[in-house]
Amino acid sequence: MRVEDFDMFSTLLKQRSGLVLTRDKAYLLESRLMPVARKWNMKGLEELASTVRTRKDEALLRDITEAMTTNESSFFRDQKPFDQFKQIVLPKLLEARSAKRSIRIWSAACSSGQEAYSLAMLLNEDAAKLAGWRIEIVGTDISAEMVERSKSGIYTQFEVQRGLPIQMLVKHFKQQGDKWQISQQLRQMVSFREFNLLGDLSGLGQFDIVFCRNVLIYFDQPTKTKVLEAIARQMPQDGVLYLGGAETVLGITDRFKPVDGQRGLYSLGGFQVPSGLKAAV
Repeated sequence: MRVEDFDMFSTLLKQRSGLVLTRDKAYLLESRLMPVARKWNMKGLEELASTVRTRKDEALLRDITEAMTTNESSFFRDQKPFDQFKQIVLPKLLEARSAKRSIRIWSAACSSGQEAYSLAMLLNEDAAKLAGWRIEIVGTDISAEMVERSKSGIYTQFEVQRGLPIQMLVKHFKQQGDKWQISQQLRQMVSFREFNLLGDLSGLGQFDIVFCRNVLIYFDQPTKTKVLEAIARQMPQDGVLYLGGAETVLGITDRFKPVDGQRGLYSLGGFQVPSGLKAAV
């Protein structure tokens, strides 16, 4: 790939998705964009680059952006965040929200939906306790294809074998040929929509719990700061933010503070873990 073409594509991707690509990732760009060139009946990446420069076709730009977006997810990924959710975060917020009986949860950059559905399964286990509550789970992703996949709730054998306990597979999924579909009941618990994290978050409303795991690692520091501070504006003081195990807010923003004793869990300062729960996970 020509250096000027790489630079053009990398600039485009940073503007549209926040993704930062260094020149040592040229191989990744080539491997993911060649299928886009073929789809648009182009001979190769030089023609693709030339077309982008001369014709601002939104459908083509969307295909390029989606091709480069990492869509990696699994049910109950890394497990500990879900243990924290069930044993610490949810009980604390149920107590704090007892008057309005409403909790909103955001699964940001949700890929094909496994994180959002994992939360739905945990909430389903507490259905009796949550009777009369309005619990809303919103999953968003920049990829229209991933949003449609999430809405369908259909997963391959490989996908349901990654992290999903067998008892939950039996309880919540129906086999369809060589694939599995999550129950309609759980699909109705989650709404999915296309959304770019670099966009205006105000239209999404306020969230008590935000999962934004393994996303910021693809952004440069100014973009990380921008995204985290935008998320902070959509959360109450005692709301909680989940980041990935390798991610941190240190040196990026002072809006969020680590929750004492809970790795990967952050708040604006108003979420305190009850002393009796600190050793729970």
